This record gives sequence, C-alpha cells and structure tokens, in this order.
Amino acid sequence: MPTKTIHLEQALTPLPGSTLLLALTGWMDGGNVSTGTVRQFMNDRVLQRVSDIPPGGFYIDNFPGSMELTALFRPHVKYVNGLIKSFDTHENTLFADPSANLAFFIGREPNVNWTAFADILFGVIAKLQCTRVVFVGSFGGTVPHTREPRLFGSATTEALVQTLIDHGIRPTDYEGPASFATYLLSLAPSHDVEMISISAEIPGYLQGPNPLCIEAVARRLAHLVGTPINFSSLRDTSTAWELHVTDLVAKDDELAATVRRLEEQYDNELIGIPTPDLQDAEEAEEPDTDRD
Repeated sequence: MPTKTIHLEQALTPLPGSTLLLALTGWMDGGNVSTGTVRQFMNDRVLQRVSDIPPGGFYIDNFPGSMELTALFRPHVKYVNGLIKSFDTHENTLFADPSANLAFFIGREPNVNWTAFADILFGVIAKLQCTRVVFVGSFGGTVPHTREPRLFGSATTEALVQTLIDHGIRPTDYEGPASFATYLLSLAPSHDVEMISISAEIPGYLQGPNPLCIEAVARRLAHLVGTPINFSSLRDTSTAWELHVTDLVAKDDELAATVRRLEEQYDNELIGIPTPDLQDAEEAEEPDTDRD
C-alpha cells in the first residue's frame, strides 16, 4: 500500500514525546541509506505534510570548476520530448504520523548557513514537541556486499550511547570533517532534545542505491525505536540486488578477490563479538502474507 500524504494549511498539531526520524541527501547518503531507510518507515502510512524549509540561502547552485565538480552542485533537471518534467529544487519537508507519534524529515544537507537551517529545524521540532531525533546515514568502507553493514553511533547522553551498544551499534570514534547531522547533534542538548546519530559502513566499491544495507539498517532502527514496519517488498528488492551484484563481481577476477579478502576480514573480526537479539523486531513486523 503506497504512502498517502495529507497537505495541511493549519498550524502544526503537537505530538508530545514524539520521535523524529531524520534523513539528509548529500555527504552521508551513500547507497541512499539515509533517505531510503527513513522512506521505508514512511511507507504504508497516512502522513501529514506539516512543514517545509525553503531552499533559498542554503545551497550553492553554481560552483566554478570542471564539469565533474560543478555537476555536484547544479540542480538536476529531467527533459522528455523537449519538455521539462522535473526540476530539483532541494525540497526539505517534514511529515507526521500522529497515530504512531512519529515525524519524518527528508531534506538535503545545506551547503551554507548551517546555523539558520538548524534554527528553523529545531523551531519546528519544538512546535511539534518532539523529544527525540534519530538520524541515520552511511559512509563508504571495507564491508563486503555479502555481509551486513557495520553500524556506528553517537548520542547526546551516555545513557543513549549505552542504548546503542545494547542494540549492537558501536560507539563512534572519529576525528575529521563534520556533517550537518553532527552539527545538529552538538546543538540538540541546548534545545532540550535527545538525539542519536547512526552511521552505516557500506561497501566502498559500489555506487548507487544499496537496498541490502537499507534493509539491514531499517531492521536495526525498527528495533531501536520500537516501530513495526513491513519488510516484505524491501526483502525481495535487496535479495535481487545482492544476486545481481554477486553476478557482476564474479565476472571481475580482481574485484572478486578483493571481496573474498574483505569477507575474511569481516568474519574474523566478528569472532567473539556478541550479536544483538533482534527477535523482538521480527515479531513486531506486520503480518507478511508473502512469506512461505
């Protein structure tokens, strides 16, 4: 059943104690894991479109340099038979599902003026009375496509970090360039909001959407936030994707050898590491009539 969206004109209806699932395209959306995971939670819901952040003043649409570089900044357009069918305007939209006390934000990481963008977003969060924000993203690493992504997490309190550990998510140890999600994490306590940031390490040798990683992250997130979702369609897509990628890898001897080496490293690392019990998440799924 597709997601239904209701466009609201009236003021925001508060959702006291709600959780906001946050997705951002850009730097931490490799494999479409950020947007793909949150959209998976938005499926099969009647959603209220409750707020938008206009793109003006937050994005660089033109940047000097080579065509390859400038293409990263320019808006995306689609023509069909000489007519414009779509033009990317960097939508930043917040949806709500009052029945589940959940909110969802799908947007693009701002290029500039992070402070103003964050102020607007936290202002909407305050009006909704959300008390927890969960961001999910990804980064390219050494995980082979035949294994689940490693998950790393950070949070605004030690108690939340321990919650991540209890769900098999490793505490982040990192120093380097920061994402906008990290900026939000640094500000959340001053807005009386708990925040969790989860980063999935995905295969660095692959490009394009990665439904296998989306499914793995969505399952862990469903267990973490206690929200049942139906994985049947995503399961079929991720299985077909894995078979297709495995077939392509088998035709490239050098890449196949690299994948075997990464598999060995991954499996050796898991020795002695306890696996979190996700049975509760499986039981929380909606009935799947397609299962054997």
